[in-house]
Amino acid sequence: MDRQIFGLLKPVLDGELGWSETDYGDIVAVFSLLYACGYLFGGRLMDWIGVRRGLTIAVAGWSISAALHGLMASVIGFKIARGALGLSEGGNFPASIKAVREWFPPRERALATGLFNAGSNVGAIVTPISLPFIVAAFGWRVAFLIAGALGLLWLAAWLRFYERPERQKRLSAEELAYIRAGETPATVARPRWIALFRYRGTWAYALGMLLTSPVWWFYLNWVPGFLHQRFGIDMMASIAPLVTIYLIADIGSIAGGWISSRLIGGGMPVLRARIVAMLCMASCTVPVALVSGAASMWPAVLLIALAAAGHQGLSANLYTIVSDTVPATAVSSVIGIGGFAAGVMGMFVAMAIGRILDATGGNYMLLFIGAATAYPLAVLLMALILRGPRPPAAHSNPTMMMEPQ
Repeated sequence: MDRQIFGLLKPVLDGELGWSETDYGDIVAVFSLLYACGYLFGGRLMDWIGVRRGLTIAVAGWSISAALHGLMASVIGFKIARGALGLSEGGNFPASIKAVREWFPPRERALATGLFNAGSNVGAIVTPISLPFIVAAFGWRVAFLIAGALGLLWLAAWLRFYERPERQKRLSAEELAYIRAGETPATVARPRWIALFRYRGTWAYALGMLLTSPVWWFYLNWVPGFLHQRFGIDMMASIAPLVTIYLIADIGSIAGGWISSRLIGGGMPVLRARIVAMLCMASCTVPVALVSGAASMWPAVLLIALAAAGHQGLSANLYTIVSDTVPATAVSSVIGIGGFAAGVMGMFVAMAIGRILDATGGNYMLLFIGAATAYPLAVLLMALILRGPRPPAAHSNPTMMMEPQ
């Protein structure tokens, strides 16, 4: 919700505050740069102090930052608020993937990741439905304040209910045994940060993030503006198309995790199942290259929705590759490395998007063609990195996992 509000309000903020496409792109770029740093250091933080405390710090930080948007009136002010949001939000996925690693056996992790990742799309569905009414009744500033307050309410529930499985009193011994099935009870010391680059999974994940995450941020930040510029859709009229896009994206998120889990259940090796599932989802992103030529809104919306579903399904497996290939004590750190790569690339992409749109008079064709090619290229390169001696599964002998791949 914190991210989607900014994209949905783009036409309003452009008009009221007099922003150019370059101004908007530079604000998004600041978010991406600080998000990269938040990912890198947030990942290490989660491995250092644990998910419960680490995610508490992150959510408190980004909830306050989201609310600060409502107090800003200039490009500089929004860069400060957006940067603070990115820095604190960077802890989310490292913590979330580590929580899945703690609570699910290997064969269920991709589906679990797909389910929690679908929550981002629920927010992207709720936001366009509610935001026009909030803005009409109270103004755009209140929308940011409400988003911040919701984060703090969620935080109270998190602190009430979350613990590691070993410390969760409501967990039965049978369920704990099920979660730990196939794992060795011995623990591994947390590897040094630089040692993480010895794992093939680190490189594959970082490259996949670098190529695909900036495309997702393009969808979040520019699709509402594209629909407004191309088809004259205002905030109220954007409810149906945006809900459609993110509802279909939700289906893709769950489907991508289900595909690899089903393949693993059928006997396919874990990493091969991840690559096959990602290839299936990457094929869904290719038709988005045709969006700029769509004669009417709904064909364009459905093409973007299919691509969004492909991204989310691919991401469910991309994140899970980390759990499959590195020690449990380093999962969040590796997630942070990949997020840093994605954020830095996202900064340059956001700056480029703003300047391309200003230079071409708002022509999105090159941007959607780039979005279409990023995913097949990412899967091809990840498959090449992961081929050869297969990285050991995350549930194999920990001493073996510490060896370079």
